[in-house]
Amino acid sequence: MQSEPETVCNVAISFDRCKITSVTCSCGNKDIFYCAHVVALSLYRIRKPDQVKLHLPISETLFQMNRDQLQKFVQYLITVHHTEVLPTAQKLADEILSQNSEINQVHGAPDPTAGASIDDENCWHLDEEQVQEQVKLFLSQGGYHGSGKQLNLLFAKVREMLKMRDSNGARMLTLITEQFMADPRLSLWRQQGTAMTDKYRQLWDELGALWMCIVLNPHCKLEQKASWLKQLKKWNSVDVCPWEDGNHGNELPNLTNALPQGANANQENMGQCKSLEYQHLPAHKFLEDGESYLTLAVEVALIGLGQQRIMPDGLYAQEKVCRNEEQLISKLQEIELDDTLVKIFRKQAVFLLEAGPYSGLGEVIHRESVPMHTFAKYLFTSLLPHDAELAYKTALRAMRLLVLESTAPSGDMSRPHHIASVVPNRYPRWFTLSHIESQQCELASTMLTAAKGDVRRLETVLESIQKNIHSSSHIFKLAQDAFKIATLMDSLPDITLLKVSLELGLQIVLTIALSLSSSNPALHML
Repeated sequence: MQSEPETVCNVAISFDRCKITSVTCSCGNKDIFYCAHVVALSLYRIRKPDQVKLHLPISETLFQMNRDQLQKFVQYLITVHHTEVLPTAQKLADEILSQNSEINQVHGAPDPTAGASIDDENCWHLDEEQVQEQVKLFLSQGGYHGSGKQLNLLFAKVREMLKMRDSNGARMLTLITEQFMADPRLSLWRQQGTAMTDKYRQLWDELGALWMCIVLNPHCKLEQKASWLKQLKKWNSVDVCPWEDGNHGNELPNLTNALPQGANANQENMGQCKSLEYQHLPAHKFLEDGESYLTLAVEVALIGLGQQRIMPDGLYAQEKVCRNEEQLISKLQEIELDDTLVKIFRKQAVFLLEAGPYSGLGEVIHRESVPMHTFAKYLFTSLLPHDAELAYKTALRAMRLLVLESTAPSGDMSRPHHIASVVPNRYPRWFTLSHIESQQCELASTMLTAAKGDVRRLETVLESIQKNIHSSSHIFKLAQDAFKIATLMDSLPDITLLKVSLELGLQIVLTIALSLSSSNPALHML
């Protein structure tokens, strides 16, 4: 600022193979990022390299001096900086004159200006002490004063480092994790049996996601991965290390507010997204003809969403499964499908239907496999204008909810690519079951709407609803939906849809009657 007095700062920067390996500045600012003076000097060196004089390593310069020159050099150095270096100079002189001193047992002397060996690892400068202090400070504020935002900025910095293949990314994340593990609130929450706050849970989620990126990095050496695995196991063995579900207590969160519900959920989200335009960026060196980064990104997303996975035990982990799935689908919905992407959708839909135990849409799945209703609804609406047969086949396969069945199909054991779903007859603790059933109902309603006027498809959807949906309230909702769709004002009533509505209504009546008869023997005899 013009009103501020001009200050002069002494800055020293060390380079090694095009990386800044150490910095010092007399300004005294303490931060994990470079101060403005270090940045200014770096930019000056980049823009005007001829203005910065290069010197040989000091050891080479000393080697060229005779005895008188060496003595003059040392004495002038001590004279200019006598208050700073005189005690050290006297100590070193005494040690050098002592034949039995440790310094005389080592050949040669260190030279900080010579740089590292070609085989040594060279890293960008990272002030580890400052990283630890900053994270400790942010955590001590308990999510207030913007500390959560600051921690997310640190996480973003780690992601940037990983993107640039900077080895400091893993170092920085290790320092952050150690401070998280040392947070005294973990022990307090564990002793009291209470849950950590939602903001704190989200920070731990981000921490875990970053470690996943690091250990899955294909450019890392096996020795590095082995070291990280050892460290992660060490942290995991600590008593206060949070559980996967992030909850040490018994209280249940309000899943109704946490997870989107109903037919407008994504919009048996989109409104907040900015309108983005995605384009195909070819990479001819690595990809096949017609492929682009966009097609690869979409295909990987579809593979991940369709992968068979067991529902985790923890309450928070189950909520996170649903939330992450819907967030990824919301991102996919931002992409306008062209002919190239439709081919990807067709390819993956067929693959998921035939992929066996690796697919959540395979013929036989585990009883506690994460349901595919939300994903199948997205696939159905995307494929319907292009391949209706495949769209219905995919959606109908996804309608099942085996966790509510008393027994699960065992499969054809003669076909080795199918897994046997042999599980005990028990009812697992699915805390998100209400949300899952609502998504199943939405998938069914979407198919009913699309099948209007098609007798064969309506009958098939009706059979699937009667077989797979167990909630009377959802069957009632579907009966209402079918009636509304069948009697729209701008068209003649759809007789088949009216029959579907009637069939579903009768099913509800029958269900209620059976429930009453089981509790009243007299009604049962009637």
